Amino acid sequence: MKHATAATETIESNSFKVTDVFKICTQCERLSKKDFGVRIPRPLGNGPSRFIPEKEILQVSKVDPRTQSIFEDAFAALGRLDNISLVMGFHPQYLESFLRTQHYLLQMDGPLSLHYRHYIGIMAAARHQCSYLVNLHVNDFLQVGGDSKWLNGLDGAPQKLQALGELNKILAHRPWLLTKAHIEHLLKAEEHSWSLAELIHAVVLLTHYHSLASFTFGCGITPEIHSDGGHTFRPPSLSQYCVCDIANGNGHGHLEERRGNHQVSEVSGEVEVLMERMKQLQECRDEEEASQEEMATRFEREKTESMLVATAEDEECVPSRDVSRHFEDPSYGYKDFSRRGEHVPTFRVQDYSWEDHGYSLVNRLYPDVGQLLDEKFQMAYNLTYNTMAMHKDVDTTMLRRAIWNYIHCMFGIRYDDYDYGEINQLLDRSFKVYIKTMVCSPEKTTKRMYESFWRQFQHSEKVHVNLLLMEARMQAELLYALRAITRYMT
Repeated sequence: MKHATAATETIESNSFKVTDVFKICTQCERLSKKDFGVRIPRPLGNGPSRFIPEKEILQVSKVDPRTQSIFEDAFAALGRLDNISLVMGFHPQYLESFLRTQHYLLQMDGPLSLHYRHYIGIMAAARHQCSYLVNLHVNDFLQVGGDSKWLNGLDGAPQKLQALGELNKILAHRPWLLTKAHIEHLLKAEEHSWSLAELIHAVVLLTHYHSLASFTFGCGITPEIHSDGGHTFRPPSLSQYCVCDIANGNGHGHLEERRGNHQVSEVSGEVEVLMERMKQLQECRDEEEASQEEMATRFEREKTESMLVATAEDEECVPSRDVSRHFEDPSYGYKDFSRRGEHVPTFRVQDYSWEDHGYSLVNRLYPDVGQLLDEKFQMAYNLTYNTMAMHKDVDTTMLRRAIWNYIHCMFGIRYDDYDYGEINQLLDRSFKVYIKTMVCSPEKTTKRMYESFWRQFQHSEKVHVNLLLMEARMQAELLYALRAITRYMT
């Protein structure tokens, strides 16, 4: 990677005279005298995320040898280090588990061919208009020998993949509507039918990329410089900075720091209030336990309230042609359900759970994947550094469980042993809006929404929240899909 950077730095664009437009440092002045006649792209964004200062992300990899080692392994395996991995690098334990699972799904022995895997990734990411992931897998699809005609649109792909469109749509937006009839339609399509093992592989890929699209938007991931939307050939706007400062994302550092300091002074005490509520809830738990009837009522109330939480100002997002051609029925989404007030039937975890049912089904039909997914779910759910913002030695179990269970509640999934009254105590409205948008309509997530929740918390803690949301969403989708497959099999 160092050689590539050095080569880039020694080439000067001749599309305009840098010295005519900018102040220029000595190093750049020296390099500008060498004219190679090559136009060099400049990054459009400041680092891997639009939401997190680049210097915070880069510091993590410099300080932590384990993270550095994981990055090197990822680069060796893929020939690239994407911005998703750089942001996940805040949590190296999780990143290791995530990359191991993704590598197995995409590159190791499995029921589906390599080009099918990448095409399913494109279909899933396109459902949420995630051009970042779509572009990534378009390149991978072509590299493994995929037919470029398939990329003209879903109708150019084989019938077998087209048939997956309905499952993709329902899983992404309203998984509670999935029935064994949908599964039967795929498994009994004569010459275009799927085998059970192939279908399990496809389902895991679909849910993986739906949830990864949530993470991508939730953390404001920017395209890499070589990707579509990640660069420009235009000169940057006038400023007192040298071109190399602007290209390296140093143009607005002082402004961000001033904003940050102002924000902290505005919301001091937010963390203490949350910690006090956790303490009070624990005391109430110890004193009395609500009846099963009351627990059921609280779940139904929270489920109904979650439908009334609006996603990001209900903005309309029109997908680009590049993305929308990879899926059908672009108007279909989670928002339609909340407007019509459809009833979401309750999915009781005691009747069908990941631990007792889903895990073994996946492992039986797609060996080792159940184990990999289980480790990843556990890693996200149990991950803690026992800190909350500036406070240390804090047990965050109650807060993590509230976040996980709130997401499952939005999908109609109920845990009989959980008191859903705790959710309103621990998750404020701005946080709920962020969660619902990021999980259900991630393409609408904005920087303002990211900044408006947990304003005193570290960026690493907010990334951890995004990992929780991503994994809880993936497990919720998987539960509905695997239950439908189980019903078909029995």
